[in-house]
Amino acid sequence: MKISKPTTPCCSFLFARSLTPDEASYLAAIFRVLGEPMRLQMLSLIASQPNKEVCACELVEPLGVSQPTVSHHLKVMHESGLLEKERRGTWIYYRILPEKLKILREALS
Repeated sequence: MKISKPTTPCCSFLFARSLTPDEASYLAAIFRVLGEPMRLQMLSLIASQPNKEVCACELVEPLGVSQPTVSHHLKVMHESGLLEKERRGTWIYYRILPEKLKILREALS
């Protein structure tokens, strides 16, 4: 009688559990949004602020792009659910939604 050794996986699993189709679709959409380097840089700049928010006008100089370009990328990130926005007079302030970052962290850890 031949006894076989228990098999061990050759590498660790990316996810602790299998994603549902809805979860996979949601994550794919978010990663597509963040696949644009400018948006990833913007997210990093917002996250690095002490109050975790920025006015759209504050991103123009550090990124070296025009206000319409900044606004476009912020709009895409807002529509994807990564950011929330609040109008204060003529300015719009953007904040990262912590629960969305948590989902991304969990998916990547």
